[in-house]
Amino acid sequence: MRFGLSEEQILLQDNINRFLRDNVPLDRVRTYADGDSDADIWQGLSELGIPALLVPEAQGGVELSPLDAAIVAESLGYHVAPAPFLGSAVMAPTALTSVGGHDEQLSALAAGELRIGIAFGESIGRRIDAKVTASAGKISGSSLFAFDADADAYLVADTNKHLYLVQADAAGLERAQLTTVDRTRRTVELTYNKVAAELVSDNPAVYESTLDIGRVMLAADTLGAAQAMIDQAVAYAKQREQFNRPIASFQAVKHMCAEMTASLEPCRAMVWFAAHALADLPDEARVTACHTKAHLSEVGKFVAKTSTEVHGGMGFTDLLGLHYWFKRCGSNRQWLGAPELVREEAAQLQGLA
Repeated sequence: MRFGLSEEQILLQDNINRFLRDNVPLDRVRTYADGDSDADIWQGLSELGIPALLVPEAQGGVELSPLDAAIVAESLGYHVAPAPFLGSAVMAPTALTSVGGHDEQLSALAAGELRIGIAFGESIGRRIDAKVTASAGKISGSSLFAFDADADAYLVADTNKHLYLVQADAAGLERAQLTTVDRTRRTVELTYNKVAAELVSDNPAVYESTLDIGRVMLAADTLGAAQAMIDQAVAYAKQREQFNRPIASFQAVKHMCAEMTASLEPCRAMVWFAAHALADLPDEARVTACHTKAHLSEVGKFVAKTSTEVHGGMGFTDLLGLHYWFKRCGSNRQWLGAPELVREEAAQLQGLA
């Protein structure tokens, strides 16, 4: 069996990388981190058809596979691109397509005209003093670390794993932007005071499939960010000199770069297989998504730490901007379940806990 990317997927990868290289250089990431909007970036990605990847053709999408979405997620991570990809192009279309009857929203998502954020935090690792409950078509409580501060609506999961669609301008909804280490994506805390909410699904399987694909996309994003950090470390080691010779010639630095590469390279096949399983191996999809999310979280942490060490003191400066990738890996590690929590979930699925 030959498993790899098709010619069309390689072309997709090349196109998205070219767009991001030309339109989202590090200086553009810095302006976003300083408070600028990502509207121009999302508009450009919309013109490439990125929001339509997982939307059915009947609703104006291109109806590709989770593997295609993972390819895009890896490229976004490589360029630390600010974009509402996870919610608006992946998790929201997955949930709405699963239940049907949301043609208008899907069409708007495919065109890039609608942004739907994700508020799953309290259904994964709920804080003692926080929960999301629903009654008579309205929800109350709060969601911490909801994706996309600029969303038009939010896909909210309550404590029973039911999904609701809440408009961002709904009466009783309060949004408070949070300050996190990752400034390439903005998160908010949502507080609901009997907010009108449309029930999307009360089937836990829909929630789980939406969560699974989100975890795989975060793993793919970490894969791209970690690869970028390795590439930067190698390039820096080749040009940085000590004792009149490049530090890349030092055995210790060679070992550091080799160990990073050896740790990350198998992860690419792991992410591809996890994305493939979502569509074609449903019995393996959940466990594979958990293992992939947990493993990439650990490898991403190791690569981020080691590549910064290769740069020495320069690795901590804003001049190089390496910290954007470092923090992206760190935030991906925690969102939608930290590795410890996800491993426990995988163990339960396999009957080991």
